[in-house]
Amino acid sequence: MSDDRTPAAGSPFRPDPGARDEAPQFVLPLVVRIERAAPPPRTDALETAARAVLVMLTDARSTGEGEWARAVRDWQDARIRKVVRRARGAEWRRAEALPGITVTGKSAEVRVFPPVPLDGWPKDLARLQVSGTDLDDPDPAPPADPGTPVLWLNPDLGMSAGKAMAQAGHGAQLAWWQLPEEARAAWHATGFPLAVRTADPARWPALTAGGLPTVRDAGFTEIAPGSCTVVADHPALR
Repeated sequence: MSDDRTPAAGSPFRPDPGARDEAPQFVLPLVVRIERAAPPPRTDALETAARAVLVMLTDARSTGEGEWARAVRDWQDARIRKVVRRARGAEWRRAEALPGITVTGKSAEVRVFPPVPLDGWPKDLARLQVSGTDLDDPDPAPPADPGTPVLWLNPDLGMSAGKAMAQAGHGAQLAWWQLPEEARAAWHATGFPLAVRTADPARWPALTAGGLPTVRDAGFTEIAPGSCTVVADHPALR
């Protein structure tokens, strides 16, 4: 599922929307492992995808003069696109052989790869399916632990798991950009604990009006342009 957003305050985006559109376009590939006999729970997959984005952003290879740093900068200078595909069996093993990082949750596995040109996917990733990421939670997700950053999903939008994974990843990225350095260091040091939950409909208006990082979708897939999909509620941003 694709993810293409407008810039947030404090982000490294170019300030001119025209410049972002004219720049070469890149995409951040994420692959979720979905074995037919044991698919991961939906919430676990969403949380793992969000953490995978943060892990990619902070990996030494993505910063400074690291081998992925130029691709990450080019990706952030244009529109921030994310695409989630699924793999199992031999497909997953081929994906694991490509340069990237596998992030694990309670049972979910998501591999994130350095950004690639929009039309320049490695063939072993390009052949993977985007559809089919409809996952379920066997039990309702419990309330998030106190003090844990929460990515709140819009309760009025129906999104496939793949789309929601991309949205959660972007919410985590917006929160990361806006955090002060001390809070960034603490979050990084603890492995990026976070929760993804669907907001209570009665609370959603207050969340979107509270000044927290908010994801608005470009409307290329599944939902209407400008839809608010995720609010990133990190304690350090309140």
